[in-house]
Amino acid sequence: MKADRVDHFINLSLKNLQTEYIDLYLVHWPFGMNYRGDENVAPKKDDGDLDLDLTTDLLAVWKAMERQVDAGKTKAIGISNFNSEQIERIMKMARIKPANLQVELHAYFQQNELRQTCKKYGITVTAYGPLGSPGRDARQRYIPPLMEDKLVTSLASKYNKTPSQVLLRYLTQLEITVIPKSSNLERMSQNLNIFDFELTPDELEEIRKLDKGEDGRSFREFPSAKIHPEYPFPF
Repeated sequence: MKADRVDHFINLSLKNLQTEYIDLYLVHWPFGMNYRGDENVAPKKDDGDLDLDLTTDLLAVWKAMERQVDAGKTKAIGISNFNSEQIERIMKMARIKPANLQVELHAYFQQNELRQTCKKYGITVTAYGPLGSPGRDARQRYIPPLMEDKLVTSLASKYNKTPSQVLLRYLTQLEITVIPKSSNLERMSQNLNIFDFELTPDELEEIRKLDKGEDGRSFREFPSAKIHPEYPFPF
C-alpha cells in the first residue's frame, strides 16, 4: 500500500506464479502497513497490533496500479474491501477504472448501497464468504448459520439442491461472481453445479429480505486498524 512498492510486489507475484502477466490484480485492503523489507504483508508490532502506516495514499497507489496495466504486467486492476466513498474518490481520478470489487457478500449481508455504486461505474462485484462463512462465530461474534436458514433449506429441498447451491445461485442470478472457499472435492463439485435450475422472481425477493445489513457482516479483520483513516468498515 505504498505507491513505490506496487511494482515490487506485482513482480513478486509474477515470479511466484511463473507467468508473464496477471489477469486481474487487486488492492486487497485500502489501508496500509509499514514495510519492513520482507514479504510479510501484515506486519505486527510487539504488542500484537498491526504496524499501521497512517499515511496511506489511495490515489497514489491507484496511479501505480495503472502503470502495471501500461507495462503489460496485468490485464485489469481492481480493489477489495473498499467502501463506496473510497470508490468515488478513485473514480474521480482514475485513468483506468477498477474492473472488479471483491467484498464479503451473502444473503445475510447483501451490500446493496455498495453494489449500486459499482453498478453506476460498471465495476463487477465478486462475493467472498458467499455461504456466510460457516464457523465465523469463532472469529468475532455469533451470527446464525446462513445455510441452516429455513427459507434456504426449503428452497434446497424444492430444487433437490444443497443450501450452498441455492445461496450461490441467488448471487449469480444477481450477476455477482462467487468465490466459495472449500478444500472438500465433493463440495467443490457441488459449488460448480448451480446452473441447471433458476430461482423465481418471488424467491429472489424472499432471499433479498434475509439481508441483515451491518448486523450480517462477519469479517471485521484487523480490529486494531480502526484508527487508520482509510479503515473501510463502520466501527
